[in-house]
Parts: sequence; structure tokens; C-alpha cells
Amino acid sequence: MRNIHRVLVFPAWQDNPYLNMMSLAPRASGYEFKGVTTFDSLSNASRLLGASDVLHVHWTDPIVQRAASVSEANDRLSRFVELLDGLRDRGGRLIWTVHNRFPHEVLYRDVEVALYRLLAERADAIHIMSPDTPAMLADTCDLPADRTVRIPHPSYLGVYGVPPSRADARRELGLDEDVPTALFFGQMRPYKGLQTLIDAVRRIADSGRAAPALLLAGSATAEAKEEISAAVGSDLKMVTHFGFVPDSDLGKWFAAADIAVFPYRAILNSGSLHLAAAFRTPVILPGEPHLVRQYDDEHWVQFFDPSNSVDSMVRLLSEPPRSIDASQFDAFNERNSPWKITRAYAGLLDRLSSATVLEH
Repeated sequence: MRNIHRVLVFPAWQDNPYLNMMSLAPRASGYEFKGVTTFDSLSNASRLLGASDVLHVHWTDPIVQRAASVSEANDRLSRFVELLDGLRDRGGRLIWTVHNRFPHEVLYRDVEVALYRLLAERADAIHIMSPDTPAMLADTCDLPADRTVRIPHPSYLGVYGVPPSRADARRELGLDEDVPTALFFGQMRPYKGLQTLIDAVRRIADSGRAAPALLLAGSATAEAKEEISAAVGSDLKMVTHFGFVPDSDLGKWFAAADIAVFPYRAILNSGSLHLAAAFRTPVILPGEPHLVRQYDDEHWVQFFDPSNSVDSMVRLLSEPPRSIDASQFDAFNERNSPWKITRAYAGLLDRLSSATVLEH
């Protein structure tokens, strides 16, 4: 019987479906997973990692961006260097998953750049999902090709169960069957560009055409809710759920939507796109070159022009819906099935656990 290796995941929230899907195959083959969410808990838990154990860093925000000052951020970075030194000395391994080109809300940019460069230098494996990730990070850090491994984002097919029918979903949300709808799903944060969608729907309504009803589901601060209400006004149709959407209700929003719109201002990987695909809901994304290269072959994905975002989105939302066969979603979901992706991750852990520690 082979030794059981430990994987410390940071930051890890128990209800995060992405992290849960990724760990399925490794857990089944005997890996022991532990997750922590704060920098202090990471410092304590990492000391328990020994030879061939793995520290897997996902989102970097809690390391230096939660500091109260730039001085504290630099101190945290120094402590993180010591943490990695200790991990290496004990024979542990480091994986870094690059989720974002940069954290969405950065207080200490220079310190974050130093952190990215440290992770790129020290990681035994750099996990990317988008093939353009090295190029997208080239102005921040170099991702060595010999330590970079691409494992795509998994599909969410089957994770949230079978959604209700379109008719039932719309009935629950108080929508008529023939009302066009555009869904924005996720946290209502500035970088996600929700104002672009609202402005486009407003312009359609002002032109006298049938504007889509806005379906807005996701957490929002009190300030964000006030801004959204003021922007939408009383004349646009809007159905909202400002808060955590339970897993059992998630499918209802996608089933009721004609299209899901993700007007992000900055995006590297889109888990929301995979969520929409699982529910066979067409998607509008920003026409960033790396996204177009990655998803242009998917007939259910359309792109708005980021340089003329409102006009471009007006055109897309005003066009007749595309004829999309369900098999096109099915092919995408099958290529990225959770079991395929988690087995690829298990293979990466196996290679690192059995390999000689490299000096970077």
C-alpha cells in the first residue's frame, strides 16, 4: 500500500463546487485533503506538511491583499517566503493554480506582483486553465513552460441536479413565457461590468423595441443594490435575488433565461460560462482575444466588442436568438466532464508526489 499524501488547499471553502470536483479522484485514490481560508491558518497548517505532501495555492488575495497597510503586506510576503522555504526543506511540493490575471480588487499592486513572481519561481507545477495564461501574465511574471500544466476548468454538468422546465422556471419568477430575458448571475461587483448590460437594455427600451427582462441573481452589498435600482429605474422589467442562491434554486435562473450575459471588464477564466453550459444556456462574453480564441468554435457563445461595449451588446440582445442544438452543449460538457478533469489533477499529484524535489 502506497503512502497517503496530504494536500493542503488554500484558500478552500467547503461549499466551493470547483474545489470539491477537483478533489474527487485524488480522494478516491487515497490523498488526504485539508483546506484553510486565512493566512494565519495557512501558516500553521503548512508546518504539518512533510515529504511529498502538497501545498496547493489557488486564489492569492488572502496572502497580502488582506493586510491593513503596505508595510504589513510586505511583512506577510516575507512570512510566505519563510513558509515556502520550510515546505521545500521538508520535501513538500507546491502547486499554484492561476485563476486570474490579477486579483480583482488590488490594494498593494507591487507586493502582489512580487508574490506572483515568487509563486512562478517556486511552484513545482503551475496549473493553468486557459491556454493563453502565460501570455496574459507575461507583463507580470514568467510561467516556465516545463512546469506549466494545462488542466481545463471542469463542467458543472450534474453538480446542481436537473433544472425545472422553462415554463416552470418562468412561472416561479413571475415571467410570461414570451418575455425575452437576459441573466446576470454571480456577485454584483464592479469588475463584472453589470452597468454595461443595464445600459444596453435601457437603450433597447428607449428605442421602442421589446427590451429583455433583467434576471439578476447573486450577492450584492447595500450600496450595489441601490446603484442597480437607480440605474434600472421603474420602467425596465427586473427580477432579482440579491443574496446567496441555494444550489436547489440555481437551475431555475438559467432555465428561465434566453441568454446569460457576463460583461466582465477583466477575465482570464470563466467558471460562469461552464455553469451556463451545464444548463444549456447561451452566453455573451467580452470579445477579448484570448476568450475568442478559446471559445469561438462554440456556437452558443457570442462576443461583444469591449471597445464599444454598449452598442455591441445592444446589437447582440436585439438579434433573433440563434438556433442552437443541445448536442453542442453536450459536446462541450463531455470534453470537460468533472471526472476527466479530476483524474487529470490526480495524475499531476501522483507525478509530483513521486518526483524528486526540484530547485527553482
